[in-house]
Amino acid sequence: MRHFVIGVLLALAVALPLTFVAPPTVPAEGDCRPIEDFAHAQIGEFPSDWKARKETGKSVYSVQEEGGKRFLRAVSRKVGIQAAREVQSWDLTTYPILAWSWRPREFPKGADERDERRNDSVLAVYMLVPHSRVAGPKAVKYIWSEKVPAGTRLASNGGLTQVRVLRSGTEGRGEWRQEKVNVLEDYRRYFDAKEPPKPIGIAVLTDSDETKSSAAGDYADFKVCRN
Repeated sequence: MRHFVIGVLLALAVALPLTFVAPPTVPAEGDCRPIEDFAHAQIGEFPSDWKARKETGKSVYSVQEEGGKRFLRAVSRKVGIQAAREVQSWDLTTYPILAWSWRPREFPKGADERDERRNDSVLAVYMLVPHSRVAGPKAVKYIWSEKVPAGTRLASNGGLTQVRVLRSGTEGRGEWRQEKVNVLEDYRRYFDAKEPPKPIGIAVLTDSDETKSSAAGDYADFKVCRN
């Protein structure tokens, strides 16, 4: 499975101000700062303030709406292409928590993230940190796995991507689930870092390239929070 090169995010010429209104499933909170709710995106299109690793990735991700709630839908057929959004001025010492909602719809058949030959996930969210234009960024990746137990820690991309399994199993298919993770703690623990990094953004990945199958899932309500 390939990973983003850091230039994808750095190539974003203009980042939208972080002044979105939170969708109804996750009420606005005084200690949280919305970073993406897709309120300004065109329904049915790839969001303009995101970047896909490959141009074909724009056919994988599209903004949809249900009951007034907008979200990013991913439908992957034998491909594994990330989409990323730059997040400016994200101070991890002030906002160490990353929060979002996600909904699995179709799990890639035969996937097992412990095996690089079957390393596909219905849902994945990344926090990206600058590292190298050649090797790519460092990342903490959170996944919903069909088979790997929740709490399992994995690694890929030569150790530059540290993976934490947040949820496991197909229970909850078709239902929204809310997540909150302390990305500062996880980054320090996984990369043995003392100083807080400066993130450049977030990314998502719904992939099925290794299993040559299909996968589908939804993402919404991205926020950074104090606690």
